[in-house]
Amino acid sequence: MRSLLTFLATACLTTVSFTGFAQTAKSPLAPYISVSDPVIALTHVGIIDGTGAAPLPDQTAVLDHGKIASIGPSASAKIPAGAKVLDLHGDTVYPGLVGMHEHLFYVEPGSAALRELVGGEMFQTGPRLYLAAGVTTARTTGSIEPYADLNIKRSIDRGLKPGPDFGVTGPYLDGPDPLIPQLHQLSGPADATRTVNYWADEGATSFKAYMFITPDELKAAIDAAHAHGLKITGHLCSVGFTQAADMGIDNLEHGIVVDTEFYSGKKPGLCPEDRAAGQEMAAKLDMTSAPVMAMIHDLVAHHVAVTSTLSVFEMSAPNRPPLAILLREKDSMMPQVWTSVLQTRALIAEHADKSIMPVLMKKEMQFEREFVAAGGLLMAGCDPTGYGAVLPGFGDQRNLELLVEAGFTPEQAIQIYTQNGAKYLGREDRIGTIAAGKQADLVVVTGDPAKDISAVEHVDIVFKKGVGYDPAKLIESTRGMVGIR
Repeated sequence: MRSLLTFLATACLTTVSFTGFAQTAKSPLAPYISVSDPVIALTHVGIIDGTGAAPLPDQTAVLDHGKIASIGPSASAKIPAGAKVLDLHGDTVYPGLVGMHEHLFYVEPGSAALRELVGGEMFQTGPRLYLAAGVTTARTTGSIEPYADLNIKRSIDRGLKPGPDFGVTGPYLDGPDPLIPQLHQLSGPADATRTVNYWADEGATSFKAYMFITPDELKAAIDAAHAHGLKITGHLCSVGFTQAADMGIDNLEHGIVVDTEFYSGKKPGLCPEDRAAGQEMAAKLDMTSAPVMAMIHDLVAHHVAVTSTLSVFEMSAPNRPPLAILLREKDSMMPQVWTSVLQTRALIAEHADKSIMPVLMKKEMQFEREFVAAGGLLMAGCDPTGYGAVLPGFGDQRNLELLVEAGFTPEQAIQIYTQNGAKYLGREDRIGTIAAGKQADLVVVTGDPAKDISAVEHVDIVFKKGVGYDPAKLIESTRGMVGIR
């Protein structure tokens, strides 16, 4: 029987191998590509360049073999002979998004009896939805299946699958009783060092500390990551932002809503009960108070970046986001996921009078404005977790809209999502802004996001390294599959 099973498995693998070869010969990316010419001229288009500057109207950008060759007023632009010319009157181009809190797993739908937070790997849907939304570079901020994430990255890098350029963060570095049962529980500082060293050798490009990590484990992880020349971020709870900054952490996720250092019941090295900490923050913590401003200035002084994830907070606020936003995601979800999302949304609305999330969202938005005003580097990502109402890509577009709701201009919101992420990654010379000589990672949308930020929902073409992808085809290929693969 064993030999028969081996034969059948080998036969299946052989079939897959030959099928893969046939697809490779035709280019497996071809079904999703709308523009593949080596030289392309984007004419009569508005440009938001990612630096925070005002839009440039009626421009022509020439893309040549994956790079931006030139940009200038359409009236005087020189278009190379043989170039593919796209007339983009009424459209706007901005840099490919640099998503800095993304995942390649998705929270599986539960039931009344099965409510543990379990992540299923998005082998196919995640990368496609990110790219369709204009995310051309992404950091997986915490992995549940790090080998799967690394293999997805390698397939994309080899041109076998569509998706962003991924940087893969190693497995979550967590302490006792992790929230997600798939996570490794660190046993002490030596284990933290060992874990970082192992996954750095396996190809992880960054690390993430999680809620229950102890201070000693966090310090060991920071030192180990830095010894490899890598950065480490954290969604912290047991350790406050100021303490983590003093230890040398590079980045903090989500913002002040998860920072417990101001909670009156906080005990050193322990994560307090989140409901009590949240209620006290909502009721009492002033974002312009001396303690909060001192923390902000400490982060800035230590060059600690903050990642905005407003979209994942929004879904826990009553009747948010608008149902029209969720309906954009519906077709990509398996039916059970859609049903679960609607049921949870209804339950949150039922208890709207007790919800602290509207207040906490406003305070988080104010914190992010104060952090930027103090000189801090704010980045952004959608964090497709929670109860499943935030999908890859769609959530990034919504996060841009929420940054504008928070008080940033549309140009600043795009800068946060492009140039700032590129700066943190040390890739500002190649991506993050639109300039001659840079990689041709560009998003073409109908309308003008500077006048109406919701234009970011209407993506016509996504250029990654000068190749134009069709968002509609990418999204259609995920129909009914989020929650399965």
